[in-house]
Amino acid sequence: MRKLILPAALAGFTASPAFAASGPFFSLGNTDFVVLLGFLLFIAVLFYFKVPGMLAKLLDKRAEDIRNELDEARALREEAQTLLASYERKSHEVKAQADRIVAHAKEEAELAAVQAKADIEASIQRRLAAAESQIASAQAGAIKEVRDRAASVAIAAAQDVVAAQMTAKDAGKLIDDAIGEVGAKLH
Repeated sequence: MRKLILPAALAGFTASPAFAASGPFFSLGNTDFVVLLGFLLFIAVLFYFKVPGMLAKLLDKRAEDIRNELDEARALREEAQTLLASYERKSHEVKAQADRIVAHAKEEAELAAVQAKADIEASIQRRLAAAESQIASAQAGAIKEVRDRAASVAIAAAQDVVAAQMTAKDAGKLIDDAIGEVGAKLH
């Protein structure tokens, strides 16, 4: 292995840049001059095929594309902000409308409660009036029934008293008077 390392080390030492750039500068043996010529030839080929112009065009096109994308992004951002403001405004309007609807519903509920209370009171008054009317009617019916009964009892008692005290002659005279009275009223 030592045999391989020594020639490789000597080859690396003899091919170093310090030994390669020896001699006159404008000689093809001087590597610095050869590198300079290669670099200038490379630059000349680039300018011959107009590579800097193509690179400039590509960079300008890329810059224009980036500018267009930025303008589009700015427009999209403004549109999004407009939409957001519109949605926020609509959200506030809807919330305000919902609050108005709730307040109106509460007012209607309160009015309905007041109306229902008034309707219940009116219904109670009608029922009380109907009950009082029924009571008065029942009372009048009871009084009439009591009077009719009292009249029937009084007539029966009077009949018994009159029958006990009346003679045949008085009875005949009462009958004749009654017939005369009926005849006078019919004609």
